[in-house]
Amino acid sequence: MHVALAYNMKRDTEEDGSRERVEAEEDGGEGPLVLQRTQLLKQRADTYAEWDTEETIYAVKAALEEQHNVTLIEADKECFQKFLQVQPEIVFNVAEGMNGASREAQVPAILEMLGIPYTGSDPVTLGICLDKSRAKEILSYYKIPTPLFSVVSSLKDLSQVQVPLPAIVKPLHEGSSKGIFNSSVVRTNRELEEQVEKIIVEYEEPALVEQFLPGREFTVALLGNEPNLEIFPIVEMRFDSLPVGVNPIYSYEAKWIWDQIDHPIDVHECPAKLSPSLRARIEEVCRQAYSALRCRDWCRIDVRLDSEERPHIIELNPLPGILPNPQEHSCFPKAARAAGLSYNAMIQRVLDSALSRYEFI
Repeated sequence: MHVALAYNMKRDTEEDGSRERVEAEEDGGEGPLVLQRTQLLKQRADTYAEWDTEETIYAVKAALEEQHNVTLIEADKECFQKFLQVQPEIVFNVAEGMNGASREAQVPAILEMLGIPYTGSDPVTLGICLDKSRAKEILSYYKIPTPLFSVVSSLKDLSQVQVPLPAIVKPLHEGSSKGIFNSSVVRTNRELEEQVEKIIVEYEEPALVEQFLPGREFTVALLGNEPNLEIFPIVEMRFDSLPVGVNPIYSYEAKWIWDQIDHPIDVHECPAKLSPSLRARIEEVCRQAYSALRCRDWCRIDVRLDSEERPHIIELNPLPGILPNPQEHSCFPKAARAAGLSYNAMIQRVLDSALSRYEFI
């Protein structure tokens, strides 16, 4: 079968930044290059955190090529024409999109316009899940536990926030722990105001203020569709492995800075040590969330316990991270390996799930 792999490749921001700084210096600090330098300063360290590395893209390609012919298509402004020209039988979609709150929906929307099948959730689900408040509103409607929350678009709205402190402040529509730092957990009104202002100014989007739950945190990988939905062994975040004194959250620092291949921290435990009843409750709430948000083929769901060990859905990730190197501690592949699946087998299972959904197999 002819499969296209749709992706966005992570940029090396340091190299780009160094080059632009040199050009600006050579230009004497005047003219249009000053604008380039100003734009560079606005670029955050986590700007491309959601995009995949070259290693990941080629690992997925190699996995698919064990059984199919594969064409790479970058999800840029020319991808519509590329899909039209290539006419793949199905697209394996890991594209995060380029701009806006609905960026993850861009490639699936194009593919639906062209009538090309693809893996994963549809544009509506992808758009809703990236907007954390919309996803939580649906969870609340179905009485699926999720922490109390409020959306703040400007500082004058802070007086309307009903979320008790401590709280955690996040960008409304980002993934891969973008905008979630150790300082994001706030315990005073002053800290709350500072973090909300930071999100509004630096990320140019509303802030989600969410009740901070004190219990254990897990992430749960699901693959397939009912009645064949499989839940892999649960991963627990081991916050006791983080630097002393930091907040117990899986922050940007924990995911991308403190945990390095040459200096790893044992932040994940899989399978998590759980009583049978707690495992069943976590699996059930994730199954309910997967169904309520109409996820397809795969998703990774983050869960945190409250003070009474009741699981709450934090967010859904219908385009989960899939770093191929086990030493990089990517949760979905880690859970798949615990279930007895190799990386290649995991990728093939996702594709097979979509092929079955489209009744190709």
